[in-house]
Amino acid sequence: MYAPQEDTALLAGALAEEPLAPGADVLDVGTGTGALALAAARRGARVTAVDVSWRAVYTARLNAWLSGVPVRIRHGNLFEAVRDRSYDLILSNPPYVPAPTAGVPARGRARAWDAGHDGRLVLDRICGEAPGLLRPGGVLLMVHSALSDPELTVGRLRSAGLKAAVTRRSRIDFGPVLRSRVGWLRERGLLSPAEAKEELVVVRAELPV
Repeated sequence: MYAPQEDTALLAGALAEEPLAPGADVLDVGTGTGALALAAARRGARVTAVDVSWRAVYTARLNAWLSGVPVRIRHGNLFEAVRDRSYDLILSNPPYVPAPTAGVPARGRARAWDAGHDGRLVLDRICGEAPGLLRPGGVLLMVHSALSDPELTVGRLRSAGLKAAVTRRSRIDFGPVLRSRVGWLRERGLLSPAEAKEELVVVRAELPV
């Protein structure tokens, strides 16, 4: 778990522009501190938040209590704890940073960002599983790095029957993790020698009515 950063802010901006009826059912997958879940709850949505980290679960519960807004916060790996429900909106800021290690870390802070050699270990699971939890007209909003192939995300969501597109972009300075991997990313061809900033994107996907 780590404090909300530019990716959370970018996704929060997309959430703010999304029509959200009072009482809409919202799922925040990989909630972390609960920032996005709280933003949706303040708009009158019924929010469920999930995280695989117990520390994140406790932090999100504390932040919800301090904010005085109701959020149902559960421990679980992505959708395992909520497969019996469907949602009007799913939010996700998942691990998406390409990493020298092949798998997702079992523990530690890197579990919040490392996602295999191409950064897609968690993204591909979301693309495969989230469509089945959306109601007709429901929307998935997901943020990730351009290093982890937004076009592939859009293509997989379209293949699942959703209308999908990149709707927001933002270029930011490399953070500590990417700075430590610049050489490796360039060796793999994920980063050109001229690139000095990271591009973040929001993918919006809607299940037709």
